Amino acid sequence: MLPRPFEYVSAQSVGEAISFLARYGRDAKLLAGGQSLIPLMKLRLAAPKVVVDINRVAGLGGIQDDRGGWVIGALTRHREMERATAIQKEFPILGDTAVTLADPLVRNQGTVGGALAHADPASDWGTTFLALGAQLELQGPKGPRRVLIDSFFRDAFLTVLAPNEILTKIHLAHPGPRSGSAYSKLKRKTGDFATAATGVALTLNEQGGVSGARIALAAAGPTPIRAPKAEQALMGDRPDVAAAAQAAARAARPPKDLRGGTDYKTAMVEVHTYRAIERALERARGRKR
Repeated sequence: MLPRPFEYVSAQSVGEAISFLARYGRDAKLLAGGQSLIPLMKLRLAAPKVVVDINRVAGLGGIQDDRGGWVIGALTRHREMERATAIQKEFPILGDTAVTLADPLVRNQGTVGGALAHADPASDWGTTFLALGAQLELQGPKGPRRVLIDSFFRDAFLTVLAPNEILTKIHLAHPGPRSGSAYSKLKRKTGDFATAATGVALTLNEQGGVSGARIALAAAGPTPIRAPKAEQALMGDRPDVAAAAQAAARAARPPKDLRGGTDYKTAMVEVHTYRAIERALERARGRKR
């Protein structure tokens, strides 16, 4: 199918993009990579009257180590994340995520910020950055503001972004010593969304026990969700990986669909949580995997 007729405008700056959004309100949609918006428009599941292209806005892409943390521009392509070896040394989960996301064609064009703002319940980047405790920088007519990713997703395909706001940056603080992270995903085929996926970020104390942990699940609810009881099960001098994986499965509420039934998906949450924790622990202990 072809999309409904729409007006196209190209923003040259963040300020101009915000002014377009303020002018057209809910009739407008931002175009970044377009890997979600364009298919929805062609199926007429989305029919914006105005498409605001932000691809020519300078400074919205790239990955930088800045003042004690990493800053990822919202227009950074998935492929850039896949090849960003410097940031992956501190956050190997980013490499795990990038290589499992969609297919090479989508990774070349799609953007990290666009994926977050799309807010799919099975969002790979949403789950990964939730595990990492990222801060997101939003900008609107009143200037920039930061929100914790824990409060960014409101429901399926719904975020705290106002109609006249843009997601501009993702902020990650440098991890401490003995930190590790990993992402484990099950999908039916190349390019598919997650049937089940888990992101884990943890830190070990000097004795080898877990002193901090965040566990996030994809496709396990209306948004990417955390599994706090799984995190608690992992804490302490002797991390109980099996108990944490079981707790994550109990936290999951996956829908029944063409990718499988609820019982199957819940079992896969347990499996992939176990795998992600094991890999994150090995990385924190300095055994690369």
